[in-house]
Formats: sequence, structure tokens, C-alpha cells
Amino acid sequence: METNTKSNSINYGLYLGGILALLTALAYAVNLDLFTKWWFGVAVMLVVVALGVLSSIKSKALLNGFITFKGAFSAYFITVAIGLVISSVVGFVIFNIVDPDAANVLQEKVIEAQVEMMRGFGTPDEAIAGIVEEMEKQENLYSLKNILQGLAFQLIGYSVVGLIAALIVKKEPIEA
Repeated sequence: METNTKSNSINYGLYLGGILALLTALAYAVNLDLFTKWWFGVAVMLVVVALGVLSSIKSKALLNGFITFKGAFSAYFITVAIGLVISSVVGFVIFNIVDPDAANVLQEKVIEAQVEMMRGFGTPDEAIAGIVEEMEKQENLYSLKNILQGLAFQLIGYSVVGLIAALIVKKEPIEA
């Protein structure tokens, strides 16, 4: 991957990190319940994928309209990885340094949302009680271990999307 496409991917990663950090800070400041809403998670996912794909498309344009599968995926992955790392650091700082109590409140809200969802699906009360008991035993959702584990799973999930995006974006010159 050429230097100008790498710097393009890094820039988009920084933009993505800034957007995700802003969304995290706004959700924290406005209402912690936003972290438990499905539409908020979907919106974040769409932002991540959109900027990753945009980075691949822009890299293709920088290469005169041609990019290999590897180049397209690399542009996507670098952007997404940088953005998610920045977002994870911001989440760690907010919920472990700035306001550790908010992590506990958020964990309670997550449990409440899960109970509501399970009741909506008709899950028996005994099963719900067992699941809630297990969830309450879990450590802070924003512990370093949980953040790193979440980051790894996100990178894997977004990489699958990135592979599909790279297949669509790639365009190699036709050799004569």
C-alpha cells in the first residue's frame, strides 16, 4: 500500500475515532440509556462501515481508479482499527477514570434492558433470574480486559464486512 493511501486511511481512522468518541461522550453526557438502545448501536455500526468503505473508495481514487483486493481491505481495516481503538480508549477513560460509578449504572441498565427483551420473547422467570444472576457476577463492562476483548471481537466482525467491501471496491487494471 502506497504512502498516500496509508495516510488517507489513517486520516479517515482519525475522523472515525473522533466521531465515535463524540458519540460516546454525548451518550454519556445526555443519557446513559442510549448505550442500551438497539438503534444507537446500529447507527454506530453504520458510521464505522461507511467510513471504512469511504476510505477504500478514496484510496482507489488516489490510485487512478485501480486498487487491489489487499489494498482495498487494508484501507478499510486501518481506518476501522484506528477509529475503534480511539473509541475504546475514550470509553475506558470515561468509565474508569472520569466517572467509574457510571459503569455500574450502565451495567444495571444493560441488565434491565436484557430482562425486558427476554420477557418480550416469553422467557420463563426462572431462566431470567439465572441469567440476571450470571450478569451481575460479571466484572465492570469497561474493565481493560472487557474493552480489549470487545475490541478484538469488533475488529473480527468489521473485518468480515471489510472483506465484502474490498471485493466490491477492488478494480485491477486489465493486462494486455
